[in-house]
Amino acid sequence: MSYDIRLVKLVSGDMVIGKFNTEAKTIEEPATIQAMPTQQGTQMVLLPFGYPFDQEMHGEISMDHVLFEYKYCPEELKTKYIEAATNISLSSGGLDLSGAGGGLNLG
Repeated sequence: MSYDIRLVKLVSGDMVIGKFNTEAKTIEEPATIQAMPTQQGTQMVLLPFGYPFDQEMHGEISMDHVLFEYKYCPEELKTKYIEAATNISLSSGGLDLSGAGGGLNLG
């Protein structure tokens, strides 16, 4: 199953990622992206748009409320969004039998 994942900035200033519905021109199951300062620098946090009152990603935002649509959305961010929205963990790459624990670190 393939989703058209879009990263946008709303007129409110919120940065949102979600599934784009071409027919309705909406962002469905939106999640907000917030920067959190840590001792190691800045960490990006993905939360349901209605957080803290909604604990799950649902609802929709009309594209009328979008100020800017990013041309590029990092694949790692898309993967994290899909994992959060579907509760399915996506693997990266093939089977690693070396025991070295290679692969992409998304955690």
